[in-house]
Amino acid sequence: MFTGIVEAVGRVTRVERHGELARLTVEASRIAPEVRVGDSVAVNGCCLTATARDAGRLCFDVVQETLVRTALGALAEGSRVNLERALRADGRLDGHLVQGHVDGTGRVERLARDGEDVRLFVSCAAEIADALVEKGSVAVDGVSLTVVDVSADGFEVALIPHTLSATTLGERAPGDRVNLEADVLGKYVKRYLERVLPRASTGS
Repeated sequence: MFTGIVEAVGRVTRVERHGELARLTVEASRIAPEVRVGDSVAVNGCCLTATARDAGRLCFDVVQETLVRTALGALAEGSRVNLERALRADGRLDGHLVQGHVDGTGRVERLARDGEDVRLFVSCAAEIADALVEKGSVAVDGVSLTVVDVSADGFEVALIPHTLSATTLGERAPGDRVNLEADVLGKYVKRYLERVLPRASTGS
């Protein structure tokens, strides 16, 4: 479990393919000394297991399912990624509950800047948009954000200066794929209503 509060921005130094697997090596000097092999780390919002480490780098093995269903398959040497270690049981929940289980990807439509007012517009599948609500939470590439507006096929979030400086979102350009995870509480409510309302309408 994560919070969507990015601890560090790392840089991919190597991408190796081994059949259906890809091994990512990420320069992450800020958090690597405190990560053990087997620990969970969110990489651009995807929960991955650290399979090797040294003082400044972490390695992750990524299965084909993850490469296909997320934007991790597009990472290359030099790509910058948002990193967050798993939440400790006694930790402070500053963002929102993030599982690291990406619901799907969206595409950046535009990053609009008007002085310090910066808005990110993302298009996404209807099933993801349906799980979002205005003033609710969404994780974009692992960053906990508040939804400003939502439509049938996308949403808008505001980015404060700290988010722009502490994450990769300020580098996003139109057409970029981003990993999306809707608020887990909202997903459970949506699923419950989908099952209960049809029964209520039929009286069963």
